[in-house]
Amino acid sequence: MCGIVGVLNLQEPQPIPETVLPQMLAMIRHRGPDEFGIYRDEWVNLGNARLSIIDLSGGQQPICNEDETLWIVFNGEIFNYVELRPQLEALGHRFTTNCDTEVILHLYEEYGVDCLNYLNGQFAIAIWDTRQRSLFLARDRLGIRPLFYTLCQGQLIFGSEIKTILAHPRVCAAIDPAALTQVFTFWTVLTPHTIFQDIYSLSPGHYLQVQDGQLNIQRYWELDFTPEASQRTPQDYLDEFEQLLIDSTLIRLRADVPVGAYLSGGLDSSTTTAIIRQYAQNSLETFSIAFSDPEFDESEFQRRMADILGTNHRVVYCTHTDISRLFPEVIWHTETPTLRTAPAPMFMLSRLVRDSHLKVVLTGEGADEFLGGYDIFKEMAIRRFWAKQPDSQWRPLLLKRLYPEISRLSRSSEAFVQAFFKKNLTDTESPFYSHIIRWSNTARLQRLLVSKPEVGLLEWAEKLVPLQSNFSSWSPLAQAQYLEIVSFMSPYLLSSQGDRMAMANSVEGRFPFLDYRVVEFCDRLPSNVKLRGLTEKWLLRQLSRKLLPPDIWQRRKRPYRAPIHRSFFHQDTPDYVLELLSEDAVRASGLFNPLAVNQLVRKAQSGATLGEVDDMAIAGVLSTQLVDQQFVKTFNSRLSSLTTSDRVKVIDRTVEQIH
Repeated sequence: MCGIVGVLNLQEPQPIPETVLPQMLAMIRHRGPDEFGIYRDEWVNLGNARLSIIDLSGGQQPICNEDETLWIVFNGEIFNYVELRPQLEALGHRFTTNCDTEVILHLYEEYGVDCLNYLNGQFAIAIWDTRQRSLFLARDRLGIRPLFYTLCQGQLIFGSEIKTILAHPRVCAAIDPAALTQVFTFWTVLTPHTIFQDIYSLSPGHYLQVQDGQLNIQRYWELDFTPEASQRTPQDYLDEFEQLLIDSTLIRLRADVPVGAYLSGGLDSSTTTAIIRQYAQNSLETFSIAFSDPEFDESEFQRRMADILGTNHRVVYCTHTDISRLFPEVIWHTETPTLRTAPAPMFMLSRLVRDSHLKVVLTGEGADEFLGGYDIFKEMAIRRFWAKQPDSQWRPLLLKRLYPEISRLSRSSEAFVQAFFKKNLTDTESPFYSHIIRWSNTARLQRLLVSKPEVGLLEWAEKLVPLQSNFSSWSPLAQAQYLEIVSFMSPYLLSSQGDRMAMANSVEGRFPFLDYRVVEFCDRLPSNVKLRGLTEKWLLRQLSRKLLPPDIWQRRKRPYRAPIHRSFFHQDTPDYVLELLSEDAVRASGLFNPLAVNQLVRKAQSGATLGEVDDMAIAGVLSTQLVDQQFVKTFNSRLSSLTTSDRVKVIDRTVEQIH
């Protein structure tokens, strides 16, 4: 796992100052602290910060092909490189390393952009062709690894994190008000946009080619929930799923360093951890988060699973004070506002992994999205059933099974909840039916913003959320899954809560459920194999009953969350919270209505019970103020560069000399 950076002259060759790449790389030292590499010629500079996991002694980048006409820098892992290498050798390719990076390069040499279809992994790739003077950038199918770029004064500037781009002397940050409105509606900025004006994210499943100054962005893979023509028996589906998940888990153990696992106590991570214990011989270290707030704590189930599986288990203990103390550092790594504090405990967890001298962990992300695990899918199913008889008195009572706390509400409150879920109830033909309640609820936060959308929510969603041509032919569950993946999993879950929090502490996350073979298999499944009645992840539960005790595999899904307002407003409230939420600071950023923010702060300080929307508002405003402070106002004060003590490999083709 690594980080990559680059600068390409689009129109004519010109010197790129030698100070630029070391400064860009220094900003992502956390992604790859082991060694650094730089390639220079008159057209392009490429850089890599390496976290050495495979071929520890021989895999330093940049890496070239046999005649040094192709050069690559790479962030990620290719898990099937072991199988691909002999195929390439049979075609005449000669290798100088034992790493997966070189396999990509020879695949590209052999197949061009079609090389991406051979890769099973998580990656951001940059390949420079010296003969064609063309640059090839690519990102993995689901966006596990990030890749950002901008165009500035005749140059394409790219990097694994936005801070590398801002480290270029020609680039400065400005928050995009339209992108901020997306955060306060969809919970995140939707790709290809970012929170910063004119800085873009290469979308998952896409590649970008640059030649003769022209950019060409193309999709090479897409989600397709079209079911198989003929249905099989549940046992047939289970048998294939079992073999796929076992293989996807085991190939993610490939590394020349020890591999650990996150163990949340839920179904997903417990299953993959159990597979490791049953099919691999290596000892296993597992890691989990315990919360001081019992509302969020699942440590009892975590300890039980660790005892059953016999792992060497470590726990990080997270308090409200920890979250507020770490939040500025968390936002430095997310590089975007967030309506949640959930990334902060994940930051603590990856730091525990690093302090335990591990670099790699397997986690359970993806199971909920591709096997129908979230409440939003069950909520959609109940509302569609209710919509067939919208005046029914008993159909909405099914919501009590989904949200048991409704049963404890007063009659007036219960009526309010039913009215809430009845909104747009019969609009079942809308492509956004499953998510419109969530987005409408979050859009209430726009009252805090100075700049708001000029169109209605549905029209806005149609512009921002790309729907595939066959979307309307998919089942309602498939449509809901697709929306969750493209609007939440890829831009938020795998980024702010995933890659960024792990790589902040030089830890690589690996995701068996996001193996593209598992994903494509799950996409083709009939809906009732994923969501059966109101039983989520039915197929995974059938597999897990072979591996886990009943109280784990039968356990109801509990979403991972972390406390918000109680983390920022308590007896030890950090100074930065009140400073950034003060009327003067809010007015200075020019992004929020100072009066509305002041009312929100007073409500939180009063000790009143805050609902979910107010909680999200606090996290959203505070994180945005931190983004403005850290990336717009004071970014230059955090600039650094590589030093003489760093291991740096420089290939300088501007003078045909290797250092």
